[in-house]
Amino acid sequence: MDQAFDAVLFDRDGTLIRDVPYNGDPNRVTLMPGAREVLRDLRAHGMRTGVVSNQSGIGRGLLTDTQVAAVNARVEELLGRFGTWQICLHHPDDRCACRKPAPGLVLSACAALGVRPERTLVVGDIGADVGAAEAAGAVPVLVPTGLTRAEEVDHAPRTAPDLLAVLEMFR
Repeated sequence: MDQAFDAVLFDRDGTLIRDVPYNGDPNRVTLMPGAREVLRDLRAHGMRTGVVSNQSGIGRGLLTDTQVAAVNARVEELLGRFGTWQICLHHPDDRCACRKPAPGLVLSACAALGVRPERTLVVGDIGADVGAAEAAGAVPVLVPTGLTRAEEVDHAPRTAPDLLAVLEMFR
């Protein structure tokens, strides 16, 4: 693992787990391919890990904090503990500083982990993840899924075909 990085932050839906829109049910959590192996390898190398996730379902009144916490707990059951969880619960119209592509979640995660943004990798599946990383001064890696728009892939400075390939980029 390239020691140029001290931490890796992951988007939750579509990156660590399959994207189930507005999921409040921990029984519907399914890991993305390679997620378990990537987290095991990162932690074995002493890498700090965190999650940065927009959860506008709360702000839209479609989910409760308790439901999101239950899904996050299930993610940790499957993948182990993360050093920080930074969640934007706002409605997109709230224009908060935390909702990706704003830098707030990434900056808060870096502060919680005690790392500098420029030494932090941010892995996500859509352009908002890349935008948040860039706005915070972190290093983005886009791992496209079937829902990622072509222009998001075209504009990403770094892409990887899957989570395991993210590890290979820094070996």
